[in-house]
Amino acid sequence: MKQDMIVILDLGSSDNTRLAREIRELGVYSEIYPHDITKEELAKLPNVKGIIINGGPNHMIDGERIDVCHCVYEAGYPVMAVEHEPAICEEKLACWPEDKDARTDLLKKFVFDTCHAEANWNMKNFVADQVELIRQQVGDRKVLLALSGGVDSSVVAALLVKAIGKQLVCVHVNHGLMRKGESESVVEVFKNQLDANLVYVDASERFLGKLAGVADPEEKRKIIGAEFIRVFEEEARKLEGIDFLAQGTIYPDIVESGTKTAKVVKSHHNVGGLPEDLNFELVEPLRQLFKDEVRACGLELGLPDEMVFRQPFPGPGLGVRCLGAITKERLEAVREADAILREEFHNAGLDKKVWQYFTVVPDFKSVGVRDNARSFEYPVILRAVNTVDAMTASIEQIDWPVLLKITDRILKEVANVNRVCYDLSPKPTATIEWE
Repeated sequence: MKQDMIVILDLGSSDNTRLAREIRELGVYSEIYPHDITKEELAKLPNVKGIIINGGPNHMIDGERIDVCHCVYEAGYPVMAVEHEPAICEEKLACWPEDKDARTDLLKKFVFDTCHAEANWNMKNFVADQVELIRQQVGDRKVLLALSGGVDSSVVAALLVKAIGKQLVCVHVNHGLMRKGESESVVEVFKNQLDANLVYVDASERFLGKLAGVADPEEKRKIIGAEFIRVFEEEARKLEGIDFLAQGTIYPDIVESGTKTAKVVKSHHNVGGLPEDLNFELVEPLRQLFKDEVRACGLELGLPDEMVFRQPFPGPGLGVRCLGAITKERLEAVREADAILREEFHNAGLDKKVWQYFTVVPDFKSVGVRDNARSFEYPVILRAVNTVDAMTASIEQIDWPVLLKITDRILKEVANVNRVCYDLSPKPTATIEWE
């Protein structure tokens, strides 16, 4: 990293991530480090211009605060203390203003006036740095990447293609549970447009065979996850001379996985469960980025908008949106209905406004009328939610004409469906996904 950096020392505050993001919004790079980092460890960090000691429930533990401040003082960096006032700190903040404009003013004063940091954190510089770092790490050897078509893996792939070209081997496993056109899009973008070394594996029949008759959602997830690992392992063993495994680990994955002063939110283990005897060294070029920065990186690398702004999509794919035991009939219904929903949301300008939207097809039928005769077919359930952190979610109020158009198209164009419902349940008490 050639960019200037502001280090945040974590003493257990829940504000760490927000603080890092707000500093990056000023154009200055920021990272969170443990409260007990040593002077020697600090000295090894590149281009540190200042340190923010961010208080929390642990900052009054005997000796803890003294050790942190003593280390910082000896290192000689400008310091700002948030929520507590160590005596030796140059800048003091008794409390952290909740007003974002006030926080921004305080941060600007510290970052630019006190630390004299340059606003040189941007995606163009990040991409240039990572290309250089990837080439240094990999040399003339090969890298393997599981390319799902999701935002993170797609951006990693594009970055590695730029850095090492054909030394990257991408494996895209189509488990038959992708949304309409997604596997085709992966092949078109990476193989045909970026000329990437792409191995495409159509394992849809294999996955559907393993899932036949399985109704429990957790069991479905386990089967899909385990089978993906088996397929990926089989493909990896066919390849020779692979020394590295690339992963789409991003900064929230690291933060959420827990620190010395913060509890685990959720564990992250990209391509977790791969056999240890594959013996790959990891390449994780996005591990410094937040999700919006990952998208900005994708745009900088020239990926299409529909790939960069892809919605959150569960690892098991449509397997947990085709409720109960998966059948080809209902899987096709959920796939086609989802494609209509996405198209109409795009036409209405809702694709950038709504955080996540999708369709669900349950495993029961209802009576209806089609062509002047009784029908007995499935319902399609529409879901559209907005959220900040996915811990809570509110329902998007879709204009009635948009809902009517979506309903009309689904009933006319999707086979085996005779009803469309709109899910009005927030989280909590409902979850975002149905399974």
